[in-house]
Amino acid sequence: MIRISDRISIDESEIVFEFVRASGPGGQNVNKVATAVQLRFDIRACATMPDDVKEKLVSLGGKRVSRGGTLIIDARRFRTQERNRQDALDRFVALVRKAAVRKKRRRRTAPSRASKERRLDEKRRKSQTKQLRRDVGVD
Repeated sequence: MIRISDRISIDESEIVFEFVRASGPGGQNVNKVATAVQLRFDIRACATMPDDVKEKLVSLGGKRVSRGGTLIIDARRFRTQERNRQDALDRFVALVRKAAVRKKRRRRTAPSRASKERRLDEKRRKSQTKQLRRDVGVD
């Protein structure tokens, strides 16, 4: 089990790793070894994740989420399969943690009397400054 938070934990069997050939540096080895990793996670099939977190994960995933609701994370930053696998898993956990954070509700507040007074004093001061910048009429 991968522990995301106190209310979310994901079974490792729900995550599928697929290894593919990576482009980029690696010399002759790059054409022989599949070092890039694709992490696949079916968001809708996960029973342990609350629905609100699933919805937020789909929105945060963006282009990485397929029409079927599968999150695909591509990791090809490193030259070894194991480091790419760990990188993909770390990015997945970070994304789920971000989706699990609940947004704080904003409480409406009225401005205090002192803040209103400060605002009006500042308006008067600016008005006075602008009046002093005007041309002086010749009598």
